[in-house]
Amino acid sequence: MKQSLFNVRVADIADAKNLALLAESTFRRAFEKENTASDMAKHCRKSYSEKIQSEEIANPNIITLVIEDEDEMVGYSQLHWGDSPECIKSNEVGEIRRIYVSHWWHGKGVGLQLMEASIEQLNEKSTRGVWLGVWEKNPRAIAFYKKLGFIVMGEHKFMLGDDLQRDIIMFLANN
Repeated sequence: MKQSLFNVRVADIADAKNLALLAESTFRRAFEKENTASDMAKHCRKSYSEKIQSEEIANPNIITLVIEDEDEMVGYSQLHWGDSPECIKSNEVGEIRRIYVSHWWHGKGVGLQLMEASIEQLNEKSTRGVWLGVWEKNPRAIAFYKKLGFIVMGEHKFMLGDDLQRDIIMFLANN
């Protein structure tokens, strides 16, 4: 077993405030240059409050993982299983709904360790594979997922504020 560089753990309710701050800041940093301020604000209001994070952490159909360097939360992922888009053709798969790392930590192995922990967590749920949606205008993420073995399976629409956008659906079969 290889040595973990960072601590990955399941989030608890006490993490909701810090998770909300991290979730919004990483999302904004990743996408605000390509989107309008009003669409970003609308999306963030409906997605990243402390209350919303608390509800998601408490939801038995969602697992939120956080990755830390000492006591600092530097990234997170949100996992879900059961539903899948038509192009996947199975409901026995897990979804990585969100995976974000603070920009200060890009290139330091945080994203890879968090992705590996996310896939492992979903595989423990006896899934046949893992799928995710990634914005078509996010080439860095698409390249990262392809490097890990994800393949393009289709697409779906994602509403960001009032802007209907296209996400690419990618899939990794369970080994």
